[in-house]
Amino acid sequence: MALPQQHRLRGRRVFDRLYRQGRRFQGPALVLRILAADPSLLPPGTPPRPSPWRCGIVVSSKVSKLAVRRNRLRRLFHDQLLRHPPTPASPLWLLITLKPGCLERGEVQLLGECTHLLRQAGLLLDPGGQGGEQT
Repeated sequence: MALPQQHRLRGRRVFDRLYRQGRRFQGPALVLRILAADPSLLPPGTPPRPSPWRCGIVVSSKVSKLAVRRNRLRRLFHDQLLRHPPTPASPLWLLITLKPGCLERGEVQLLGECTHLLRQAGLLLDPGGQGGEQT
C-alpha cells in the first residue's frame, strides 16, 4: 500500500535540499535523512495538507535492476511507516535511501534497521516506554 498523498515527499528541490542539508543517520543497508519541513520548496499544485511528516523512499537501480523488486521494497517501507508513523515535535521531511547490497538482508532486518534509525533520530518512541540503548 502506498503512503497517502499528505505523507508523500515530491519535487526535485525538496530532494536536493535533503541531500545537501539533511541530518544523516546511517546503517549498513539504509540511510535516513531528516530536515525541517519547508513547504515553499514543494512543487506547485501540491495540496497544503497539514502533516507532521512527509517521506520519500529512494531505491536506485543499483539495488536491483528489476523495477518489480524496487517497487516491492518501496511498498514494504511505506507499509512500515503507516503502521509505525514517526512522531516529530515539529513538521519534518524524511528521506530513506536503500544502499546497494541491501537485498542480501531479509525484509525483517531491513525494517528493523529502519525502526532503529528512526529511534536514533528521536522520531519513534521506545516500545513499552523503556529507555533501550540510551546511555
